[in-house]
Amino acid sequence: MKAWRVHENGEPREVMRLDEVPDPVPGPGQLLLRVRAANVNFPDALLCRGQYQVRPPLPFTPGVEVCAEVVAAGDGARTETGARVLAQPPLPGGGFAELTVADDATVLPAPEALDDAEAAALHIGYQTGWFGLHRRARLQPGETLLVHAAAGGVGSAAVQLGKAAGATVIGVTGGAEKAAVARKLGCDLVIDRHTDDIAAAVKEATGGRGADVVYDPVGGDAYAKSVKCIAFEGRVVVVGFAGGTVPAPGLNHALVKNYSILGLHWGLYNTKDPAAVRACHAELTGLAARGAIKPLVSERVPLDGAAAAVQRVADGLTTGRVVVTPN
Repeated sequence: MKAWRVHENGEPREVMRLDEVPDPVPGPGQLLLRVRAANVNFPDALLCRGQYQVRPPLPFTPGVEVCAEVVAAGDGARTETGARVLAQPPLPGGGFAELTVADDATVLPAPEALDDAEAAALHIGYQTGWFGLHRRARLQPGETLLVHAAAGGVGSAAVQLGKAAGATVIGVTGGAEKAAVARKLGCDLVIDRHTDDIAAAVKEATGGRGADVVYDPVGGDAYAKSVKCIAFEGRVVVVGFAGGTVPAPGLNHALVKNYSILGLHWGLYNTKDPAAVRACHAELTGLAARGAIKPLVSERVPLDGAAAAVQRVADGLTTGRVVVTPN
């Protein structure tokens, strides 16, 4: 089969190579999957660079979430052949390939309301958004949610989930094109970080109260500006540091303004509380069936375009989700 592999760490376009490799064989409790769509995530770029918290042995195939068809099962696996599933292939054998394997116990049924590319983009980003907004921040109807990188893959999921929860959503983007995407996603107000004063705009929109919940996958300056406009008893959900800088929060500031800083590492739920992940998937499937959420897929690229796609996501040049469709 064909599979992208990283033989040394560096920029995705330079270190990802499309190789011919033997077909994988499912072990006990595993499934052999034909990849129908593989979503590109920012961690794919970090994996290529050797900067992710997990460092698989070289060479490895990136691609951390797929929509796939079950073509064979190892001993003890129960999912039926032909089933359409969402999966997170364990590295080093990721999803940017024609075939991959995944543990039977971890796959989830792909929502019927979504096509393959949309389904591939549902799992990690929307699970992260749901756990961040509901489990960690306890977002309530009528509250104001501030979402950074609102036109991106992670941010767009949070925008839709925030609207579905009955919140007023303020999206922060960079540039007119991304601002237009955020408005189309449902943001009640869009702030362009290139031209607008984020803190002043949030305070004006909320009558001086500020944002009840901040969803921050960017870090750095985005975090610093968020805590200038956080509401009394507000909650900042720290999702990631796509901006490249890990902020050093002033705890005296959190004390004086009476807000909470909440970390979210969604992957921990897979090991600490897998039942919660499945319950969340059922909730997301229901929201998709009602049309309340629908992943924004901005590009569908063939397998040979995967390296360039990962690089574009890494460089912040995309909106919504970019999905690789191998077959």
